Amino acid sequence: MSKNKNMIPLKELNLTSRFLFDEVMEDPQAQQDMLSIIFGREIPVLQQNETEKEFRLSPLIRSVRMDIFSVDEEETVYNTEMQDKKRNDLAKRSRYYQALMDTSLLEPGIPNYNCLNQTYLIMIMTFDLFGYGKYCYTFTSKCEEVADCRLNDGAVRIFLNTRGENAEDVSEELVHLLHYLEHTTDAVANGSESERIHRLHKRVRKVKSSEEIGVKYMQAWEERYYEREEAREEGRAEGIAEGKTEGIAQVVSVLIETYMEVGMAEAEIKQKLIQKLQIEESDAEQYLKQYRNL
Repeated sequence: MSKNKNMIPLKELNLTSRFLFDEVMEDPQAQQDMLSIIFGREIPVLQQNETEKEFRLSPLIRSVRMDIFSVDEEETVYNTEMQDKKRNDLAKRSRYYQALMDTSLLEPGIPNYNCLNQTYLIMIMTFDLFGYGKYCYTFTSKCEEVADCRLNDGAVRIFLNTRGENAEDVSEELVHLLHYLEHTTDAVANGSESERIHRLHKRVRKVKSSEEIGVKYMQAWEERYYEREEAREEGRAEGIAEGKTEGIAQVVSVLIETYMEVGMAEAEIKQKLIQKLQIEESDAEQYLKQYRNL
């Protein structure tokens, strides 16, 4: 299969890629090392470590798929999310994630809410969501009227910024970790004296060199591409029905290129175009002819 110009090869991904992040953090040791750096202390051995854990409490309630969900031997719960695109809903998104986590922690019939686990929701971002130049923003509930009065409800939300500016206020190891997440290279890893980062990079190298994971990455990329294109095609198809054909040729060209890269024959591609774009066979043939002449 030829390399698509829009797809970053697996070996060039940084840990800010959710695919690489999830694959690396499937290893409990990698997750434990990362959490130990974030908290500045050795995290107890993880008893549960899941990637892309789905929370669906009811068909009527929006489900979410969390990046890394883990529980240590003291039954403390950690949910770690990678966010490489700035969104204006991350604060409330973290609130929703926290609510779903809490709802899943008590079994039916348990009357004592003190049985709720200590939880940490960690969002790693490649941008400064709050604008104060901090590497780390930690939020806990406290009283507005009495500054020293804490709710102590066991829920903590942490937002990490890979581009912080206050290195003097956090550990050197955390600064190196956050830089490494965004620049996942041999040079950056070797430039740190942290044994945890070295172990993490060893896991990264293993994942990137795995043929099985390489195939999985390609398949995941193709699935996401097709999902995006199908959504665009539906919109374009509606536009065609209304006589709005501007830009359709460019969309079809990209689609044909992708189909060819996954080994589809022209006859199959033609049928795909007819079915998905709701066009005549002659139009599909014309698009293929135009593509061949590019």
